[in-house]
Amino acid sequence: EGNPYTWWVGKANEKHYYWGGSGPGIQKCACGIERNCTDPKYYCNCDADYKQWRKDTGMLSYKEHLPVSQVVVGDVDRPGSEAKISVGPVRCQGDRNYWNAASFVTSSSYLHFSTFQGETSADISFYFKTSASDGVFLENLGNTDFIKLELKSATEVSFSFDVGNGPVEIVVRSPNQLNDDQWHRVNAERNVKQASLQVDQLPLEVRKAPTEGHTRLELYSQLYVGAAGGQRGFLGCIRSLRMNGVTLDLEERAKVTPGVKPGCSGHCTSYGMYCANGGKCVEKYNGYSCDCSKTAYDGPFCIKDVGAFFEEGMWLRYNFHSPGTSMKDLVSRTLLSSADPESTAPDLSLNKEELSFSFSTTKSPCVLLYISSYTQDFMAVLVKPSGNLQIRYSLGGTKEPYNIDVDHRNMANGQPHTVNITRNGRDIVLQLDHYPPTSYSLPTASDIQFNSPKALFLGKVIEIGKIDQDIYKYNTPGFTGCLSRVQFNQIAPLKAALRPTNASSHVHIQGELVESNCGASPLTIPPMSAATDPWHLDSASADFPYNGQAIGDGVNRNSAIIGGVIAVVIFTILCTLVFLIRYMFRHKGTYHTNEAKGAESAESADAAIMNNDPNFTETIDESKKEWLI
Repeated sequence: EGNPYTWWVGKANEKHYYWGGSGPGIQKCACGIERNCTDPKYYCNCDADYKQWRKDTGMLSYKEHLPVSQVVVGDVDRPGSEAKISVGPVRCQGDRNYWNAASFVTSSSYLHFSTFQGETSADISFYFKTSASDGVFLENLGNTDFIKLELKSATEVSFSFDVGNGPVEIVVRSPNQLNDDQWHRVNAERNVKQASLQVDQLPLEVRKAPTEGHTRLELYSQLYVGAAGGQRGFLGCIRSLRMNGVTLDLEERAKVTPGVKPGCSGHCTSYGMYCANGGKCVEKYNGYSCDCSKTAYDGPFCIKDVGAFFEEGMWLRYNFHSPGTSMKDLVSRTLLSSADPESTAPDLSLNKEELSFSFSTTKSPCVLLYISSYTQDFMAVLVKPSGNLQIRYSLGGTKEPYNIDVDHRNMANGQPHTVNITRNGRDIVLQLDHYPPTSYSLPTASDIQFNSPKALFLGKVIEIGKIDQDIYKYNTPGFTGCLSRVQFNQIAPLKAALRPTNASSHVHIQGELVESNCGASPLTIPPMSAATDPWHLDSASADFPYNGQAIGDGVNRNSAIIGGVIAVVIFTILCTLVFLIRYMFRHKGTYHTNEAKGAESAESADAAIMNNDPNFTETIDESKKEWLI
C-alpha cells in the first residue's frame, strides 16, 4: 500500500507501477496475480529480498502505455542488494485482413466485387499509398445514384455520392503531400443524417443530409476498386479495405486479375539491387528489407563482412549433419542437394559446390579451409610454405589428389585476399582477388561427385581417420590471421558462430573466436587490359576518355594556342622560383681549402698541382697536353 521503489515510464511520460503479466492500476507482478510468489507476503518475487536471485517477468500488453522509455529501480543501495533489468523488443500482432493488400500497376487495372449494399448507411475504410497525383480508389454506380472515393490531387481526397437529391462531394485537403509513397488512412461514412470523411489524423469533414428528399442509395453495377469507367485509375497499393464491417479479399481477387498483383510490391523492383552479395529483397508495406540469412554478410544491405581473427591453434568446425537432424533436413536446409531425401549419410553427394571467403595472414604453411567426408573424399584450400595458394580436390578415381597451384603470387603477405571457387561436375573456376577467373578441369579418371560431406574446418583440421600427408604437415601449428565472409553453398559457418541462427548448433569452436572487420576488400588493383587502356597506342580499339563528337579545327587551334601560352607562363614562373630559392639559400661565410703552394702564381689550379707534386716533375710535351673545352 506504500510508494513503490520501482516503476516504468511509458507513452505520454506517465509512471506505471505494474509489471509484466499484470495490468494497469494493479501494483503487482505476474506471481501476485497468480498467487505463487516466492514469499506469499509480497506480490513480486523480487520483494522477497532473498540472497538468491529471483525474477519477475512477463509481457506488457496494454499498448496504450507502450513503448517503455525508462525503468526506475530503487532500494538497491543497501549492502548485498542488486537488480538487473532487461526490456525486450516491442512485438506486434494482428489479423491477416489488416494487411490484405493489392498493387495496381497500370492505370486501367481494377478489381471488381459484388454490388455494395449500403442503401441507408455506408462505412468505408482503407489504407493507401501511392506516388501518383490522382486516381479513383473505388466506385459503384446505379441508374443515377453513385458512390465514389478518389484522390483528386496530391493533397486532396474526395468522397462523393448521389442518393437522388443531386451530387454531394466532401473534400479533405492535407497540408502535406499524400503521394509520398507512405501509408495513409481514409475513413468515409454516410447515413440518413450526415456524411463524413477523414484522412489520417486530419480534422473530420462533415456534411449534413437534407431534411427532405431521398435517403436510400440504390446501386446496381459491380463495385470497382482501383479504377472507374473512362477515368484515371489508381496507381499504387490499397490494403485493409472494409465496407460496412466486411473486409474485401483484395489478394485473392488480384491473383486472377491482369494488371493487379497481390500484396504491396514494387520496392524491390526499384531498389532490390541494393541487396548485395546474394541478399534477398523482401517487400514491406512501407519499403523493403534485405534478407541476409543465406549469405556470409550482415547489415541492412548485406555488405558488412562477418569475420574473425584466428590465433595460433584455434579452429572452427561446422558439422553438416548434427545429432537429431534427419538426412531429409540435411539435404533441404544445409547442402541444398538434389539427392534422395530418404538417403543415408554415406549416400549423400554433391555434383557442384560454390566456395568463397577472404583471408589475410603472414604465416605459412597453413590450412585455410578443409571439407571432410564420411568417405576418403575431401576438398582443401592451403597456403604452401612458399606462400602460394593451393586448392586440393580428392573425389576418388585417382591415386593422388588433383592440385591447383597458384605459384605466381605470395598470398602470405598480410594483405586481404578473396578466393572464389566454383565446381560444376568436372569443371572448376578459380578467381583470386579482382583478377580474371581461371578455368581448370578434373582428370578424366576422377569422380565428379563429392560423396558424403561431413564437416567444414577453418584454421585447422581436427578429424578422425586418415588425413592427406601434406595437409597433416601444414596443420601444425595452425592458421594465424583473419578469415571472413566464408560461404560454402548456402552455409556461412563464421556467421553461424558469431550470430545466433538456426545453424549455430552445427558449430564447434576451439579457442576464443573474436569478431573482426579484418576482411576488407583486396588491395590489389585489377590490371587494365590493352583494349581499354587509353594510353596503349598499339590498340586501335582503345576507348579514350572522350568519346563525343570531334571538335572543329578552329576550336582545336584556339585550344592549342591557349595551351601553349599557359605552358610558357608556368615554365617562366618555375624558373623564377628556382632562381629565387637558390639566391635566398646560398651559403654565406668563410671557408678554407688546402690549395697547393704556388697556386697564386700558377696559370691554373691544375698547373699548381703539377708544379708541387713530385709525380709531375717530368716535362710535359706540348703535344701531349689535353684540353677540356
